[in-house]
Amino acid sequence: MTFDELKVFHKDALDRVKYLEEFLKIPQKRKDRADIETKMAAPDFWDSRERAQATVSQLSQCKNIIEPFETVMKKVHDFAALAELTEECKDEDMLKEAENTWHLIEGALDKLELVSFLSGKFDRNNAFFTIHAGAGGTESCDWASILLRMYRRWFERRGFQDEIVEMQPGDEAGIKSVTLRVSGDFVYGNIKAERGVHRLVRISPFDSNARRHTSFASVEAFPEIEEDIEITIDEKDLRVDTYRSSGAGGQHVNKTDSAIRLTHLPTGVVVSCQIERSQHKNRATAMKMLQARLYELEEEKRRKQAEKFSGEKTDMAWGNQIRSYVLHPYQMVKDLRTDVETSNTQGVLDGDLDKFVEAWLKSGGKGK
Repeated sequence: MTFDELKVFHKDALDRVKYLEEFLKIPQKRKDRADIETKMAAPDFWDSRERAQATVSQLSQCKNIIEPFETVMKKVHDFAALAELTEECKDEDMLKEAENTWHLIEGALDKLELVSFLSGKFDRNNAFFTIHAGAGGTESCDWASILLRMYRRWFERRGFQDEIVEMQPGDEAGIKSVTLRVSGDFVYGNIKAERGVHRLVRISPFDSNARRHTSFASVEAFPEIEEDIEITIDEKDLRVDTYRSSGAGGQHVNKTDSAIRLTHLPTGVVVSCQIERSQHKNRATAMKMLQARLYELEEEKRRKQAEKFSGEKTDMAWGNQIRSYVLHPYQMVKDLRTDVETSNTQGVLDGDLDKFVEAWLKSGGKGK
């Protein structure tokens, strides 16, 4: 690094942190944080546990944006002070220190700037996230349950909150399907990178002859839409079924028909919710899911129409794998869209997915 280059990096660091402050709406986030903390200080704050937990979640979301930004901003300002002093003194040792400091800051800025790729209409929103086991019976159901564990660990790493909205257990092991509601800042923008078919190759734990098996599971993600959108759902177009919730939930859940399944007759879209004891609350959540699915269908129609003119192909049909997880005869996880790969399969299955998501975002959401 030369003294002239140091001037350029100095200016670049300040410009980038200023852009991030505006893009992330940091002043508004700080105001929101102060308002929430004032609410939490009220004597009656915990009178409504449900409302209090929602408020605590809002505070966590604010902090997840503000704190990483403020950490990077402090480093940038410290670097700026070092750069100014170095430029003034023309000291070679200080120039070397400034160069080392710049490399550290550049990496932190690059990571924080990933959110600038999340500029879609609903990228900041919460989302519904669904895993479906593919054909293959117990093998695929077990693979779906492994994916569920992997994603919940990734959500935890990212500071996202999740809750299971609906789950269908497998006949012998694993799950046939599961839907989660995931909340936090830029949830949909991140998890939409995982939509598609995931392929597993391994020695089957269910095969007495220890043969190698290939299993498939598909992942879907839809934004939770709070604002008004141009989707009208007519009650006469709905078939409403009630049933008893399965799995965990306590005696009350298992003894009452509180779970809701909505079928949108014109499109055939089916959504279910069994998380609440209240049938009314389950219906409200299911309607949100249906609204999100129908909106996504409309968006898909628009994309396909655009493809006719642009020639772009974004087919998400079954069989279009986005990632392969090979555990035998070698260890490798490879994203087929970006060619990012790693031999640390256990790390990936424990939720280390950032490298894949970041590469997909940087590719503009298209890959190769």
